[in-house]
Amino acid sequence: MSLIGYARVSTAEDKQLLDRQLDALNEIGCQKIFTDKASGSNSERPGLAECLAYLRPRDV
Repeated sequence: MSLIGYARVSTAEDKQLLDRQLDALNEIGCQKIFTDKASGSNSERPGLAECLAYLRPRDV
């Protein structure tokens, strides 16, 4: 079992940063973290797709 993290901000511009989400996910011990920088109206989220494909039974 592994802790897997996913973080997303809704803009690729520097107005929103992943830093605090990544810090929190690292603090709880996530072994692998996936990210996306995409608008909420954009349904394509390659980081989420990669995360879901990576998950194994019993991962959290």
